[in-house]
Amino acid sequence: MADDTQSPPVHIRRTGFDPADELRRLTAGRPVTRIDGDPGADGRPVWLVTGYHEVRQVLGDHVRFSTRRRFGTRTGASGDDWRPDEAIGQLMDYDPPEHTRLRKMLTAEFTQRRTRRLEPRIQAIVHERLDAMERVGPPADLVRHFADPVPGPVLCELIGVPRDDQADFLRRCHAHLATAGRQERAAAGTAFTRYLSALITRARKNPDDGFLGMLVRDYGDEFTDKELRGICVLLMLAGLDNISGMIGLGTLALLQHPDQLERLRAEPAELDRALDELLRYLSVPHAPTPRTALEDVTVGGQLVRAGETVVCSIPLANRDPALTEEPDRLDLARDPVAHVAFGHGVHHCLGAALARLELRIAFTALLDRFPRLRLDIPAQDVPFRVLSTAYGVLRLPVTW
Repeated sequence: MADDTQSPPVHIRRTGFDPADELRRLTAGRPVTRIDGDPGADGRPVWLVTGYHEVRQVLGDHVRFSTRRRFGTRTGASGDDWRPDEAIGQLMDYDPPEHTRLRKMLTAEFTQRRTRRLEPRIQAIVHERLDAMERVGPPADLVRHFADPVPGPVLCELIGVPRDDQADFLRRCHAHLATAGRQERAAAGTAFTRYLSALITRARKNPDDGFLGMLVRDYGDEFTDKELRGICVLLMLAGLDNISGMIGLGTLALLQHPDQLERLRAEPAELDRALDELLRYLSVPHAPTPRTALEDVTVGGQLVRAGETVVCSIPLANRDPALTEEPDRLDLARDPVAHVAFGHGVHHCLGAALARLELRIAFTALLDRFPRLRLDIPAQDVPFRVLSTAYGVLRLPVTW
């Protein structure tokens, strides 16, 4: 069962845990396929890249593939000449050397050592949500009471949103992420960015030990307010749906593979290996930011011309036999592979270490709290979240 009231773009279609059969038929095993009508190309055809090595080629080549050019304006009779607009501020909207400058300053705050400073607060948030879920049920909707409420407060703690402001801040953020209601999204987005501007102003006047305070104290005017705001927006937009999607969908995958769940319960020290396999197998992000070819380049035997748009499929790349044997099988004992769930190249997910820590804490606490956790509805009735930047489930009624 899916949540779609409208047909999703072909490149994000799924069937349960798997890329949709329709998508696999369309690509017919080819690593690169020209398709019509997908997002990111103003209605023009795009190149859909699905092969593992080809996805790494595109994502790893920032010289010939740009994330920023999608904001440019086509000029001239052919429409092939571009006048780049000023970057709007998010890290993904920059190419090197601007991206290199920003990323270098941000990297230190996202090392595993610094990220682990958040561990006590993440532990507290996770256990608070499990306490609430336990009070409600059984049964209870794991998405509503656990998967969705965990990542928001964690990101607010990282950015430095005061706890009294977090509920309203997250409401606006979720409204901005909604797939319907353009005017409502715009209004929520305006309020969201206005609050971030005020937060940045306070951080500049009185920097604390948080993320924004650290950036302001260490780098001062090397970051503009626009860049700081864009970084915060990216963290929120990338972190909310991806983490909630992984918690909900990962729990469903474990419950649907009882042999794998039993293996994990028997060997809890192997959780990091199991998480790596869940990240690969589920591939919650549909696709990274579309790339625009800056020159003619051959990918997977296909000539991609300058100005054309390339969309990389994370799920299909991570299910490519070129990456691992039996890629369509969930195997929590699989040796870790160099999957692309966090992207690749200069735009590899900055918050990957934080995401792994958050997921490790969430799954450990969930399985410890509810050793007899099981679905409360037939698996075929679980509704999936497709029309979103990250795949997941809309509801997951469970009992224990």
